[in-house]
Order: sequence, then C-alpha cells, then structure tokens
Amino acid sequence: MATAAPKLSDRYDTVRAPSALLALTELPRALVELGSLPFAAPMLAAAPRGDGHPVLVLPGFIASDTSTGVLRRYLKRLGYDAHAWELGRNLGPKAIGHEGEKLIARLHAIHDLTGQKVSVIGWSLGGIMARLVARRAPDAVRQVITLGSPFAGSPRATNVWRAYEYLTGQKIDDDHTRNQLSEVAVPPPVPSTAIYTREDGVVAWQNCMESSGPETDNIEVHGSHCGLGVNPAVLYAVADRLSQPQDDWHPFQRTGLKGLVYPSAGHA
Repeated sequence: MATAAPKLSDRYDTVRAPSALLALTELPRALVELGSLPFAAPMLAAAPRGDGHPVLVLPGFIASDTSTGVLRRYLKRLGYDAHAWELGRNLGPKAIGHEGEKLIARLHAIHDLTGQKVSVIGWSLGGIMARLVARRAPDAVRQVITLGSPFAGSPRATNVWRAYEYLTGQKIDDDHTRNQLSEVAVPPPVPSTAIYTREDGVVAWQNCMESSGPETDNIEVHGSHCGLGVNPAVLYAVADRLSQPQDDWHPFQRTGLKGLVYPSAGHA
C-alpha cells in the first residue's frame, strides 16, 4: 500500500464552491453539449485512430456506467478496447472498497486479460479514484485522464460534499479520507492529463488542475461539469491523449484549429 503523500498546499484555502447560478444551469448546459455532437461529427471523426489498447472508464459521483456510454462507444469506434467499470453506481468506498480494492481488482482483471497496460479515464469522483489506483497499481496503468476531478484542495469546494457524506457514509474530514485525498493530490507515477472547465457548476475548477511536471498536462474546455462525458471538445482531447505512444508521451499540442478550441495550457 502506498504511503500518504504530503498535506495539500495552503494555496487552495481561498477556493470556494461554484456559484448557485452555475450549479442551477448544469443540466440545460449539459443537454446542449449532448445535442452538439452531430454537428461536431467531422471533428470527432478526424481524431487519431486508436492502437487497440484497453481503456477503463470510471463514472462520477452517483452515476453508473450508463453515463459513460457515449464516451466508451466513441473510443471503441476509434479502435480502443473500452471497458466499463462494472461496479454499479459510484458511491465512493461503497463501490470500490475501503482501500479501492474492488476497483484495483477490476483494473488487474483487464490488465491480465489483455496483457497490456490500461489507460484509466475518470469523470469527477471517478478521476480521483483513477489517480488512487494509478498510485497503488502503477504497473497496470498506462496513463490517467481526469474529467472535472477535484483531486486537489478542500473537498468542501464543491456543491455536493454534503450529499457525498450522506450517500457514501464517508466523512470528508476523517483521517482515512484526508490521507487518500493527500495521496491523490500528488501526480501519479504515470502520464496524467487533467481536463477541466472554468464554467463548472459542481466543483471548483481550480482544484481540478494538475501541477507542472514532465508527464502532466491540463486541457481547458468550455462547458458544464455534467456534460463533460458528451462534450465534443472533451471527446477529441481524450482521443488525442490516448493516441500518445506508451513510451513517448507528450503534452497536448494546440496548433492549427485546435488553438481556437482549446485555451492555452496552465498549471495549478
């Protein structure tokens, strides 16, 4: 088992949860993003083709594999071996186990079945879990991609922390939770890309950004938190990241038309 990482930086202390306006507009904005997929079809079809390696996709808080269906179908069309997590609704430790043992077992099952390292994509809470398993089972992980995942800063800088405590039975201030959050705040020992939106109405976007490093990157998109899994800009960025050779990873390139879609890179 990995040892606890250093405590989170004090620079996150002033970060607050998103405004009520952003939170209330999450659902309609997500529906707009879903409806934009047909118009983005040419761009999505032009994404790099996959090499067939396995990809495990983890849903967000309360969500199930149904929520990641669009993303997984898209990755399969590109040629990836996309897998659902098959652990029911994401209710924190109730779904993955107190130490993430159920999710680690799922990861190892895919790794053993395919004989290849697995890229792990996690949406929101799923991204925190993706970073956790990457730290605890790095030999089975090729890279990590998080979508609006608040893996840094205070867990109270969200609009759902009370619901999280009620539905999972896990207190965000207990020692076990704090140790796990400190662990995932440190970049995993594999390439890691954080995709986030400043218009996030659920979690503070500042806490969803990766720190600067040789194998870390941040990609900003425009959109809602609840629409990240169906946002065309997110789908294209994920396809681009997955296409990186296993031993030749490099940051996202914003050349040509991509420079108009994706703002400049930044770091926490």
